[in-house]
Amino acid sequence: MAALILFAVATLFFGEYRMELTLAELAVIFLLLIYTRFTSRRRSRDMLRYIESVTSNIDNATKNTLQSFPFPMATFTLDENEIIYANEQFLAITGERERLFAINISSIVPGFSARWLMEGKNEYPDLVTVGERRFRVFGNLIRGTDAPGVRNYVATTYWVDESEYAKIRDEFMSTRPVFSIIALDNYDELTSGMSEKDKSLLVSAVDDKLTGWARDRGGYITRADRDRYIFIFEEQYLQGYVDSKFSILDSVRELTTPKGMHPTISIGVGLDGKNLEETYQFASLALEMSLSRGGDQAVIKNRYNFEFYGGRTSQAEKRTKVKSRVMASSLSELMRSASEIFIMGHKFADMDSVGSAVGLCCAARALGKSAKIIIDMETQVSQQLIDRVLTLPEYKEVFIDPQSALLAMDGSTLLIIVDTNRPDQVESKSLLESCNRVAVIDHHRRAADYIQNVALSFHEPYASSASELVTELLQYMVEQSDILRIEAEALLAGIVLDTKNFTLRTGGRTFDAAAFLRRAGADTSDVKHLLQSDLKSALAKYSMVQKARVYKAGIAIAAPETADNKVIAAQAADELLNISGIQASFVVFPFDGQINISARSLGDINVQVILERMGGGGNKSTAGAQISGKAQREVVEELLKVIDKYLEDFSINEEN
Repeated sequence: MAALILFAVATLFFGEYRMELTLAELAVIFLLLIYTRFTSRRRSRDMLRYIESVTSNIDNATKNTLQSFPFPMATFTLDENEIIYANEQFLAITGERERLFAINISSIVPGFSARWLMEGKNEYPDLVTVGERRFRVFGNLIRGTDAPGVRNYVATTYWVDESEYAKIRDEFMSTRPVFSIIALDNYDELTSGMSEKDKSLLVSAVDDKLTGWARDRGGYITRADRDRYIFIFEEQYLQGYVDSKFSILDSVRELTTPKGMHPTISIGVGLDGKNLEETYQFASLALEMSLSRGGDQAVIKNRYNFEFYGGRTSQAEKRTKVKSRVMASSLSELMRSASEIFIMGHKFADMDSVGSAVGLCCAARALGKSAKIIIDMETQVSQQLIDRVLTLPEYKEVFIDPQSALLAMDGSTLLIIVDTNRPDQVESKSLLESCNRVAVIDHHRRAADYIQNVALSFHEPYASSASELVTELLQYMVEQSDILRIEAEALLAGIVLDTKNFTLRTGGRTFDAAAFLRRAGADTSDVKHLLQSDLKSALAKYSMVQKARVYKAGIAIAAPETADNKVIAAQAADELLNISGIQASFVVFPFDGQINISARSLGDINVQVILERMGGGGNKSTAGAQISGKAQREVVEELLKVIDKYLEDFSINEEN
């Protein structure tokens, strides 16, 4: 409009009839102005009526939607979970109409929480049960009217009925096949020298026990070999076996042979496989795990982890020299074909770890190969032994750190792990993960997170120590004269340490190995010197013992506020066993930013089963655990609860 007026004014300066033209233009402009104002007002009125109409329709649609939404819907305040609105469908599923509003939603739907909405999720993590129906709940947050200084949020939830789908899924899950393999642990020992009639009676008695145990489960059990059974059943019955703690273990153990021996069984259960073949493989792995942990127990394996039940019976030694000879031959071949040989034990290497590594260095030297021992010299607890070994010219450059080993390794490198089977416990986990060929030599009961995909596994839970296993290998790999005196003493020191001077976990093979080392030149007095501690350490050890108290069933627990090192704590746990009436000991102490537990047992109480429930491991008489992120008091309280559960599970008399 301003531009038109400017043009009209400009006409005054041009042409013969400029005044007339200017007036005419101003008249036209005036008419246009009137027309524009008129049409603008009309269009504004039309737009206002349109907006009012749309708003009214939306309001009506919103109201109708809230009332007739096909799914149950509820709106509640986020701070107090107080219901402020619910549609007819929600009223119908809850059966509450009179008192529904202005009450907490968790009182209508027990266990329901709005935490998932506060975490930014728009779907409840699980199905919600209301009456006999199950619902998938979706929702979102809406910012409500804010009070002064307070943000108010309202949650709107939508409930989708999935009862039928959930029923079908539950039926599918509960009827999935579960494979179990049952092995008679000591068949050869039981039937040795037994007549065919007695063998038949024994097998028949075991068959009757197993058949009666499986009869009510709607499964199928058959004997696959003289000492193996296959039992297939539906997953819905598994919890019953778990709740009874696989009572068949005790039932079979109640049988007695004419020689007075008791049979025991191991059970491997596989489930949750993507197909039948994988489920059967899980069962095989579970049985292998059960046998490697001493037998007389049930192990459940799914696609994620292992679960253990039973395992408190003391098993007799079952090793044979045939296996040692076969393992020695296989290890020799691996060593000969390796470009580099690295030997690695567990963190905070003790005399058993160092001694077994030194023994393998001797085997490598006899084969014309050089081996390196990977150890952290700052954290190891076997300085006296290492100092003696370093006096030998053969060991001048044998001890190296993990970083040097990583730089030297290639595709043909052989890494031998000794005295542990857990990847988290080795001196360098990155080195383990980087090596293609790995051998494991260990005597601890196999943990759930054991080292897998190994080229050789010499795992004997019945052996006293890794040094004992290495000594047996040396008898087939080297001549006795090839073993240096200090090497023999290092191996003997490892055996003496883990057997507590031949008082725990000793078998006939343990003394055979010690005799072989004695013939190889080991001096028992020198070994005694290696195991001695200084006066300061002795005082610290007895200070820990002084803080101990007896809990239940002859279990002593000490919780010192500080600890100089793990060795002193372990020695304190050993010393507690020398006290009359003590069956097991636990020392809970802070070290290296963690809470550590060192446990010992005379055999009646399985400390490995106890500490396994706290993320630890070991064997029946010696175990340990490291726990991060908890205070010492919290760890002690957790330990007491785990001990209570163990005593309850195994019904151990607290007056023992």
